[in-house]
Amino acid sequence: MKYPIGIQSFDQIIEDGYVYVDKTDLVYKLVKEGKIYFLSRPRRFGKSLLISTLKSYFQGKKDLFKGLAIDKLETEWAEYPVFHISFGASNFTKHGTLDELLCKYMSDFEKEYQIDTGLQDYGLRFRNILKEARKKTGRRAVVLVDEYDKPMLDVLELDYYVTDSEGNRIKLEDYNRNLLRGFYGVFKDADEDLQFVLLTGVTKFSQVSVFSGFNQPDDISMSGKYEALCGITKDELLSVFDEPIHELAAKLRRSYEDTVELLKKKYDGYHFGDEMIDIFNPFSILNCFNKLQLRNFWFASGTPSYLVRLLAHCNENINELVGKYYDASQFIDYKADVEQPLPMIYQSGYLTIKDFNERLYTYKLDFPNEEVRNGFIDAVASGYFKGNQSPTAWIIDVTTSLEKGDTAKFEKLMTSLLSSISYRFQRKQDQMECERYFQYTFYLIVKMLGFYNAVAEKETSEGRIDCVVECPDYVYIIEFKLNGSAEAALNQIDEKGYAKPYAADSRKVIVLGINFSSEKGTIDGFRTKEIL
Repeated sequence: MKYPIGIQSFDQIIEDGYVYVDKTDLVYKLVKEGKIYFLSRPRRFGKSLLISTLKSYFQGKKDLFKGLAIDKLETEWAEYPVFHISFGASNFTKHGTLDELLCKYMSDFEKEYQIDTGLQDYGLRFRNILKEARKKTGRRAVVLVDEYDKPMLDVLELDYYVTDSEGNRIKLEDYNRNLLRGFYGVFKDADEDLQFVLLTGVTKFSQVSVFSGFNQPDDISMSGKYEALCGITKDELLSVFDEPIHELAAKLRRSYEDTVELLKKKYDGYHFGDEMIDIFNPFSILNCFNKLQLRNFWFASGTPSYLVRLLAHCNENINELVGKYYDASQFIDYKADVEQPLPMIYQSGYLTIKDFNERLYTYKLDFPNEEVRNGFIDAVASGYFKGNQSPTAWIIDVTTSLEKGDTAKFEKLMTSLLSSISYRFQRKQDQMECERYFQYTFYLIVKMLGFYNAVAEKETSEGRIDCVVECPDYVYIIEFKLNGSAEAALNQIDEKGYAKPYAADSRKVIVLGINFSSEKGTIDGFRTKEIL
């Protein structure tokens, strides 16, 4: 089986025999039931392939679709003038890049349809192109825009200033947004010359919208009908990838069923609407089967620079964002406010819908799967524990010490880590801020331990345990205190009976009481006790 990793051309995938997950029934529904659409999906989720598929369809390339679902649905296969614009390959941090790209596209389109208007404005040029294309072909135009938001995301929260045509000094982000707004504004007056329009991107900008100049597109990002338009459903996984699942199972020495569950835990869990259809990350799935390895492929492909900048500027802790219910307006439309990163985190694919409250019409957001949770926590911790060894190296040392039952080494590693970031605690003069920072610090630590079978705030009949770490030979029950005592932490474990669920466990059960001093900025109490 050939896997189209890095290939976004529908033509090439079909012609060269790469595996293709057939979405053409949804493509048919899309083109027959509407006209102007907007679709938001995370990076590497198949948006560009969708655009390419639509391009081939509207070019009337019937032979490419032979044997696919749409082959039984479409009867006309008409050829339309198609205008495909992609912003994905350019870097827009340099002033003039967007102008040059739009100018090139307009020049190429004018050359194709033998147009010479002498106009300078990109919007007016495109309006004229659409009109002439219809006149010369007798059919309305199709416009497909891939990664429409990249010219703004590349410069988001960067203090890059330029001079506009009126001599005003403005941010490059605003310059690019204004240019795109003027360009897309042409669609409003070009309605009679348009057959179909699709704009894709990661984010949907609502504040000073780039779409304000034309009829608002139908946003299908959370439409139940199109939840599975990008990505891979479980049914598609089992039917299309049955052979590589068997191969992976043999490599891992697992059963077929266990392997499917591992894939689900690692790469599944995305939901893009209230239908709650489970979607697997297509990039990770293809790479997993190609290499027969369960690795963090999507996350390893890079954290977007705009998201790194946003998280660096905001005051939100990730533990205060996940596992909570929100009104859709709180995370669907991106608002240019660094203090509220939730919409960007969600739209970038690092959080997803995990539950829908039909009565209140609210959505629960959380990490989609293990790959994203572990990768995101590692990325946040890398910036959070700046100046230390990498979180990955630290957690490997911690894991090794816990697997060996070496609590003294574990204490040393925890003390060293917390001592190196003590200045952050000492900067928190307010007690509530100090407690908030303490909770966040240990949330990150516990989540990093969670890469290796740790459970944060595990529920029991008597209350919540701060952290449980399960190793092959040991079980650790950990209680953290701030400005208290390690003895008090151990007493709480005893009084609440946190160790009772492990009474019949063959492994050694060790309870740990850890106290952190905000004044000293590190651990000043560490007690251990083995439960016999």
